[in-house]
Amino acid sequence: MEAFILGCGGMQPLPYRHLTSVLLRRDGDLFLFDGGEGTQVSLKRLNLKWKKIDAIFVSHTHADHVTGLPGILMLSAQVDRTEPLYIYGPPKIKEYIETSRNVLDMYINYPIIVKEITAPCIVHSGKDFYIRAFPLSHTKTCVGYTLEELDRPGEFNPLKAKEMGVPCGPLWSQLQKGFEVSAENGSIVKPEDVLGPKRSGRKFSFVTDTLYLPSIAEEVKGSDLLVCEGMFENALLDQAKEKKHMTASQAAQIAKDADVKRMCLIHYSPRYTDKELHVLLEEAQAVWPKAELSKDRMQITIPYED
Repeated sequence: MEAFILGCGGMQPLPYRHLTSVLLRRDGDLFLFDGGEGTQVSLKRLNLKWKKIDAIFVSHTHADHVTGLPGILMLSAQVDRTEPLYIYGPPKIKEYIETSRNVLDMYINYPIIVKEITAPCIVHSGKDFYIRAFPLSHTKTCVGYTLEELDRPGEFNPLKAKEMGVPCGPLWSQLQKGFEVSAENGSIVKPEDVLGPKRSGRKFSFVTDTLYLPSIAEEVKGSDLLVCEGMFENALLDQAKEKKHMTASQAAQIAKDADVKRMCLIHYSPRYTDKELHVLLEEAQAVWPKAELSKDRMQITIPYED
């Protein structure tokens, strides 16, 4: 699994910083989290297969998080796409997509399925993962997202399988998939007889545009990667509260409380040039030393724990 930071800025694009957008690639699936202005540029520069984006997850409908979406919808119609594109987001996202299609007279030759989120829930899932939305607190309805993989089977023990009379071949595969098999002597061998303890899957979390809430740490707990807003420094805490955003140190507090493995700040105020972002980083690291800055077109690998 890999995350690509397509844009890390907030409010307005800068010549060196596009607006907030993250692409997650997992086993051939592509998931886009927000789509601010400049999203297409970073996709192109990273040579990512944007045409195969399976689903888009929108935190909220402020312009700096959605203005890149119409172009992606139109570009996706330039190929022979038959698979539906799913778009999830809080109320107003459906109106935004439909209005954009009508006003821009978009030619769309594939199904677009828009689903609005009105309560914490699993919004999207596959055979071995799910994506959950949870509430944040911003100046309009806003949600965060976690992608969590189901536990993986334990490590297969070939020596144990042979000892129990299961020959190497298709029966080993059946055991690894969780099915019982018959040994050469006719006895039944169960998966748990030859598999070690279950191994945890991976977890990715995306949080932006919100006041600090202790509940966020519970939602993102144990994330292998947390991408979290850290828009302001501590000196601007009052401004952050007024605009319902977080400081970098508050983002770090969430990472600490949630015991995440890795956390990258995102959605910086345009008041900070890239040379000035060290202020946010230093304040975050004072709370949680492993905090990192995200940068446009940064690629982050999310490996299995074992």
